[in-house]
Amino acid sequence: MRTGVKQLLFAAALVLASASAMARTAEHVVADPALEERVLKLSEKLRCLVCQNQSIAESQADLALDLRDQVREQMAAGKSDEEIVDYLVARYGDFVLYDPPVRTTTLLLWGAPGVLAVLGVGALIVRLKRRNRTSTPHLDDAQRARARALLDGDGTPEADA
Repeated sequence: MRTGVKQLLFAAALVLASASAMARTAEHVVADPALEERVLKLSEKLRCLVCQNQSIAESQADLALDLRDQVREQMAAGKSDEEIVDYLVARYGDFVLYDPPVRTTTLLLWGAPGVLAVLGVGALIVRLKRRNRTSTPHLDDAQRARARALLDGDGTPEADA
């Protein structure tokens, strides 16, 4: 009997949690469709700091929802997109932008993929050269002559060694 009560309480908690999540998502839509479109357009240019591979428009993380709310509130207050982006960059750094500007502080973000690619190709070339050096058989003159004779069809495939 107690197991049934626990299951019922667990099911009720799940229903309440999902209803809360849906309410959290639904409450962010405002009556002004032009403002909401502007919020969505700017939100697509901003990175979710929790998910990191999604924009705040796509993410359902609490921080992303809060950032969308901040964008919405600032737009409703009459701020421009540039002012909002400047505010978020001042607060969270250039990482909040999907397309961060090239600066000395963001050079690693821009240069790291190229540097890693060059290092990877270099390591591959070194590895292949080492493998070729160790896998190439070193033949003496007699072995070379025997191989040449076998390739030319002058010798027999049986080994005389």
